Amino acid sequence: MPSLMGMTKRVLVGRPVRSEMLGEATLPKKIALPVFASDALSSVAYATEEILLVLSAGGLAMFHYTWYIAAAVALLMLVVVASYRQNVHAYPSGGGDYEVATTNLGPRAGLTVASALMVDYTLTVAVSTAAGVANLASAFPVLNGHVVLICVLVIAVITVMNLRGVRESGTAFAIPTYCFIASIAIMILWGVAQIMTGHHLAAESAHYQIKTTTNYSGLALGFLLLRAFASGCTALTGVEAISNGVPAFKVPKSRNAATTLALLGGIAVAMFAGVTALALAAHVHTAEDPTQLIGLPAGNTPRTVIAQVARAVFGDSSPMFYLLQFFTALILVLAANTAFNGFPVLASILSRDGYMPRQLRNRGDRLAYSNGILLLSALAILLVVAFDASPTRLIQLYIIGVFVSFVCSQSGMIRHWNRLLRTETDTAARRRMMRARVINSVGAGFTGTVLVIVLATKFLKGAWIVVLAMPIIWLVMRAIQRHYQAVAVELEPPENLRASRPHSNHAVVLVSKLHLPTIRALGYAKATRPDSIQAVTVDLDEAEVQALREQWEAREIPVPLTVIASPYREITRPVVEFVKRLRTENPDDIVTVYIPEYVLGHWWEQILHNQSALRLKSRLLYQRGVVVASVPYQLRSAATGQLPGPVTAATVPAPAA
Repeated sequence: MPSLMGMTKRVLVGRPVRSEMLGEATLPKKIALPVFASDALSSVAYATEEILLVLSAGGLAMFHYTWYIAAAVALLMLVVVASYRQNVHAYPSGGGDYEVATTNLGPRAGLTVASALMVDYTLTVAVSTAAGVANLASAFPVLNGHVVLICVLVIAVITVMNLRGVRESGTAFAIPTYCFIASIAIMILWGVAQIMTGHHLAAESAHYQIKTTTNYSGLALGFLLLRAFASGCTALTGVEAISNGVPAFKVPKSRNAATTLALLGGIAVAMFAGVTALALAAHVHTAEDPTQLIGLPAGNTPRTVIAQVARAVFGDSSPMFYLLQFFTALILVLAANTAFNGFPVLASILSRDGYMPRQLRNRGDRLAYSNGILLLSALAILLVVAFDASPTRLIQLYIIGVFVSFVCSQSGMIRHWNRLLRTETDTAARRRMMRARVINSVGAGFTGTVLVIVLATKFLKGAWIVVLAMPIIWLVMRAIQRHYQAVAVELEPPENLRASRPHSNHAVVLVSKLHLPTIRALGYAKATRPDSIQAVTVDLDEAEVQALREQWEAREIPVPLTVIASPYREITRPVVEFVKRLRTENPDDIVTVYIPEYVLGHWWEQILHNQSALRLKSRLLYQRGVVVASVPYQLRSAATGQLPGPVTAATVPAPAA
């Protein structure tokens, strides 16, 4: 009968899957688009809102700048898409920005991209989940006040799904993504039709006024507009995902990936422009601080911009309003799920390269990178709780990592083309390479400029956290690499080294009382044919020690029993000192310490047995020339197989707590 822990794991995660079942199905463009583009397309749900929220600081008069900012964001989107089309042709292996930067700019730049991507993936989960729940709360106001808990539950569900090895199923991703695209398209077309037929769109916030305390002009106005542009650049998040998934496309892989990127750019720009136009036409009024909205009923939480636009177009009670909110929330959840595919794979690659703990390298029971999934989930939940599940506050941190990755990737591509041009002699090929280099140069220039703008405008709004976190992650990964390198050097055997036998092997069997585990440990120690053997017990109670001596002599056990004094009633220190003396007296010999242990079948049984052996083993492992051997004795409860592995408790006595 399996244990409660084992049953819970199997119910949630499922049964282990054989490695042979790890396959990779290629995707046609119509399926690859929703699979890889859900993150980028989902940004439409909040990009317009972020622009309006920033502009609201200057009052309603600032909203007429929205079109200019939206146009700049759309242009940047097209430039980045064109740049990444060069990436997928040059690096069809799917290594993404990390591979491009490492190959062309060196490992330090690669680590910079890796740290940026890790921050980006974590924030993708937090932002997408928070934005999705915010859209649900706009449709169902009863959820307001519980958004943090709901976000945590959503992340937990996504985590369990990914631990089960739920792969990017084409149908599972295609249906909700295309439904989202269709619902946004219907909203835009229906809204435009109403405007063209003379119908006046009015958002529920159209009559709100915005209370301002600052007049923006000159440099202050320019800074405000740059802040709004930086916030609107959240529309670009997720564009790089296709470059990471080129191997999943049907052949010709690079061409299909590039075509899908172009489709993504066109659809995203059209949706972003349409939502922005309808938001302005419906006079959606919003503010970073809801208390600045004059006319908003006290205690009410304003709906998201996309919810207000949908309500203005379809009406409050229309099924289309609720469908659009549902599909918006769903695609935001799918966007969060893309990070659960990217982060664990990146962590595995970094682990392979020696920059992350090796526990992150291998797949779990269900062929998923379980440890990477759990790490991402924990970090995302921490962010959601720390920032109260506020999409606006989280977005202030978001795009720093995205644009660091963009800049390093495009700079790496410039060097890539320079290297190829030095050896290429074919005129047509050189012309293609030079054209690609120009595109990547424009991309590097644009994204570099935006990165500076984002840093300048968002630093005090929360971006400083990312600016601080990225170098810390970078330094931690470098420290991990140096540690692994130092260990490898230390463990490398000299060329002339030959396996040699120690002069002698002294066996020490720890004894608490004379029972079956002790008899088994003594028998096992003798079977190894040591040069000497002795049983050792610690004197914690004079009467018990005397009784043990009498039993020892009565059974005529042919192993000498040594009693170690312990005036302070310790176990670990006297045993360690005893073993160290043996090593000092025989520095060329090996001392093997045999510790009999119970193997228990129930977790609660461990509480009833002491853990002295664990403490003792942890101390003995630091002693050179000492080998620690656990001799398990399975109690009856262990025969039921209630634990997934042997969980042990020591038989060596410890003072009562």
